[in-house]
Amino acid sequence: MTDSPRGPLRTHARILTASLSGTAVEFYDFYIYATAAALVFGPLFFPAESAQAQKLFAFMSFGLAFVARPVGAIAFGHFGDRIGRKSTLVASLMLMGGSTLLIAFLPTYAMVGGLAPLLLCVLRFGQGFGLGGEWGGASLLAVENAPPGWENRFGSAPPLGAPVGFLAANGLFLLLGACLSEADFAAWGWRIPFLASALLVGLGLWVRLRIAETPAFRAALAHEPPPPVPLGRVLRDHPLALLAGSAGAIAAFAIFYLSTAFALSYGTTTLGYPRERFLAVQLAANLFLALGIVVAGITADRISVRRVLIAGAVLTIVLGLVFGSGLSSGSLGAVFLTLAGALFVMGMVYGPLGAWLPTLFPVPVRYTGVSIAFSAGGIVGGGLAPIAAQVLSVQGGAGPVGLLLSAAGVMTLAGVLLARPFATRIRPSVSAATG
Repeated sequence: MTDSPRGPLRTHARILTASLSGTAVEFYDFYIYATAAALVFGPLFFPAESAQAQKLFAFMSFGLAFVARPVGAIAFGHFGDRIGRKSTLVASLMLMGGSTLLIAFLPTYAMVGGLAPLLLCVLRFGQGFGLGGEWGGASLLAVENAPPGWENRFGSAPPLGAPVGFLAANGLFLLLGACLSEADFAAWGWRIPFLASALLVGLGLWVRLRIAETPAFRAALAHEPPPPVPLGRVLRDHPLALLAGSAGAIAAFAIFYLSTAFALSYGTTTLGYPRERFLAVQLAANLFLALGIVVAGITADRISVRRVLIAGAVLTIVLGLVFGSGLSSGSLGAVFLTLAGALFVMGMVYGPLGAWLPTLFPVPVRYTGVSIAFSAGGIVGGGLAPIAAQVLSVQGGAGPVGLLLSAAGVMTLAGVLLARPFATRIRPSVSAATG
């Protein structure tokens, strides 16, 4: 392997692109749903009881995917550990992308009544089910191909898909807001981002069909047959790793969805900011998420991934103390600084996860362990946090919402301190890998 700092990136460019593309689709899909839920899904798909009730129902449908994620993690993890990373990632991307595309064709509540929210929830469940096998597999694809000393930087490739997908989704909504009236956007314009997802999914599939299986999986498979039920072995032999990994992922989810979906809803309704201006602020703040991921990946390879995650968790606790006041400051400049700081901190707790979680599990059950841990963290940080934030904001404004971030930081800090890495290297020897 070349010693040039650019050598590993050039050598594994296709692998890194395949890892990044899937999570870019993931965050594009999830963000366009989150944005649509914040802006139009309430009145379009749910009964007109009250505006707040409609918005709460819309966010509950958003949270449904986080319930589906662990189910998908178990299913795709099973096949990822038994038949391989590559084919499982292709299947997960097709399910996730297909569910997103079909949302573009859904009838509204005014058209078919109660069938509309039912269909929306079914497809949202499909999104989450497919996503359950996406992130873990993409991370393994990157880190199990990483040369020694590059594990954390390679592991940052899937997390970097988050700002890429966010930029694409946010930019498209911003463009639609500039070109369409409110009535046109509510009537049909919201469907365009869901239709456009087909382009990203097609690109992701094209790249993934051209890659090979990871060396770590091939080595483990050559040593012994895969476990018949990977989930059973994870629960029996690695329960502490599963618990610690789940807690370690909570802060990243909480920061992202409170800084995007909740902040957009709160900023454009309660605070009264124009939608396009607030989207532009979020678009600019998103660049700090990418910066945080890159800084975390480089730093983790130089010191340790554990130290970076501990620092990020502590910063999340501090962030929660100022998040509410910054969001409610009355100044878009202060809002930008709040969101930029929040997303940078997210990069510190999200960027290292791609390399940290695989260290907690041996190769034969790694896909299952990583996927379930990441998805379980998503239930608390991404599924419950936006719902709780909506309820708290109605009762006490944005101040109490910030405390959710502090609580998420405490849980992530506890998970990182509790974790005991299974091996010191992402690609251990075959004897260690099969433990």
